[in-house]
Amino acid sequence: MGVFRVQLPATSANLGAAFDTAAVALGLHLKVEAETAEVFSIEATGRNVNLCARLEDNLILDTYRGLLVREGRVPVPLALRMENQIPLGMGCGSSAAGRLAAIALADHFGRLGWTSEKILTEACLQEGHPDNAAACWLGGMVVAACEGEIVHVAKVEPPRNWRAMLVMPDDPLATSKARSILPANFSQADVVANIQAAALLGLAFGQGRSDLIRPAMRDRIHQPFREEICPLLPALLPLAGHHGILGVALSGAGPSVLLILSDQEAEVEAKAAVEIAVDTAIETVTVDFESRGGCSSIET
Repeated sequence: MGVFRVQLPATSANLGAAFDTAAVALGLHLKVEAETAEVFSIEATGRNVNLCARLEDNLILDTYRGLLVREGRVPVPLALRMENQIPLGMGCGSSAAGRLAAIALADHFGRLGWTSEKILTEACLQEGHPDNAAACWLGGMVVAACEGEIVHVAKVEPPRNWRAMLVMPDDPLATSKARSILPANFSQADVVANIQAAALLGLAFGQGRSDLIRPAMRDRIHQPFREEICPLLPALLPLAGHHGILGVALSGAGPSVLLILSDQEAEVEAKAAVEIAVDTAIETVTVDFESRGGCSSIET
């Protein structure tokens, strides 16, 4: 069946107020090449090599095999070559990229004949929310909602001059832990404030309204509760609106923090401000917004 290739971008979800709703694709990628083999094998390079290369408890292999068994197919052993640029456990959409890669592999080698929409729907159902998967598969900035098993997605392209900066601590954070500390109920005032901000967010990205990004990324239903386990967030939130930084939010469930920058020229000043604010060793990665998603880069 030849060599199958898929390239999927990192993503940053929530973008502050749009909890489980909005995400943006970033210019860091998971690149996978696969071909049939006698036994499963993985050759990994890039970030988190030890985790990516293991054959047991591997998200891509487990999802690939489980999906094919569910669909009544025999999982064909694969030799995978993987280059991973997406930090694991840092709120950068690594699980969505891994699941989408696995589903695309299952579709191809299992001859499922799925449409692009079916692949995305399956990934959203497995993720439990549609934002990361939609941005990873389609690229750009997306707002997504589920109606049963139907996924509705609207996509816009961020302005070409905007940039994204990720600020990452040393230690990862499990999404399950970040979700477990959220309350079951919220006040009407907090919910209304988030609805207002989330509505602004889509228009701000779609219209290139840099003046709206800071208020559109203000959140009152998940970030305040995650500050204790994501200490970079309270240190960096005050930078929004200064040093060329348009907005600040947790990247996904954290612990990384996403900064939206006005342009490439803002990178040096923004990084200097970050280093002063956190006053400790952290990793900053400045990346482009990724306009293409995984479905446009599948090759055989």
